[in-house]
Amino acid sequence: MWDETFEATLRKFLPFLPPGERLESDTQLRELGLDSLGTIELLGTLENAYDVRFLDDALTLETFETPGVLWKTVQSLLPGAAA
Repeated sequence: MWDETFEATLRKFLPFLPPGERLESDTQLRELGLDSLGTIELLGTLENAYDVRFLDDALTLETFETPGVLWKTVQSLLPGAAA
């Protein structure tokens, strides 16, 4: 599972997710209110929080489809991640 920073950051961009509701790995982020502008802002926020840069091949709709896919992408960008 992801860390607290990821969860807190992601929740800020999901206006339809009630505060106490659990965020599941396979939840569709668009259904929780993540729109195109929010996706761009989320991208920048995650890059700053984790000091990473999303490469062009990670800039797809699929990357931002679910929390699980997005977290896996973030993890792959962290220093020491297997290529």
